[in-house]
Amino acid sequence: MSTQAKIENRIKHIQKGIPFSIDRFYEAGSKASVQQSFSRLAKKGAIARVGRGIYCRPKPLKSIPSIKTVASAEDVAHLWARQNRYKLVAQGQEEAYKLGLQTQAPIIKLYWTNGPSREFIVGKQRVKVVHVNNELLSWGNAPEGRLLRALSVFQNYELPAEKLKIAFSRLKISNSEGKQLLCKLTNRFHKNNVLPNLNL
Repeated sequence: MSTQAKIENRIKHIQKGIPFSIDRFYEAGSKASVQQSFSRLAKKGAIARVGRGIYCRPKPLKSIPSIKTVASAEDVAHLWARQNRYKLVAQGQEEAYKLGLQTQAPIIKLYWTNGPSREFIVGKQRVKVVHVNNELLSWGNAPEGRLLRALSVFQNYELPAEKLKIAFSRLKISNSEGKQLLCKLTNRFHKNNVLPNLNL
C-alpha cells in the first residue's frame, strides 16, 4: 500500500473538526512522502491546515452543509500543549470572571503555560498562550488551581467574604471547604505576594 493510501485510510477514521498532528503519520513513509501526501489532501480539501504541523478534517455545518468549519484556535492550542506535555490553564482574569470575582470578561482569549509563549490563529480566531511562573499553574483545573489563579488577579486589593462565597458556590464547594482551601493557598503562597488580603 502506498504512503498516500495509508494516510488516507487513517485520516478517514479521524473525527471531523478535531485537530491532529502530522507527527502521527510519519511512520507511514518517509518524511518527504508524508508531507507531500498531506499537501495533496489539503489541496483537495480533504484536510485543512490549522497550525504548524496541525491539521483537521473540515466539518460541515448542520444548518448549512455547504459551509465547512475547522478546528478552533483553542482546540489547536490544547493539542499543542498535550503533544509537548505542557501545562495549559485559563488565565487569572478568565477564572476571576467565571468565579464571580469580577464582572468584566477578558477581551482576549489567553491561557497560561509552562511552555513557551505562543499565539494560535485559525481564521478570525486568536488565542494567546503566555509563559508564567510554575506556581500559578499549581493544581491545574482542580478547585485549588482555579481559585489560586482567580485570586492572583487581586494582589493589591482586599476581597470581601461575599465575593469569596460566590466563588465557592461556582466551584461547587461549601463555605467551610472553601475556607479550608483558602488556608491551604495562604500557607503556601501568601509570602510570595501571589494572593490578595482575604477578608474571611
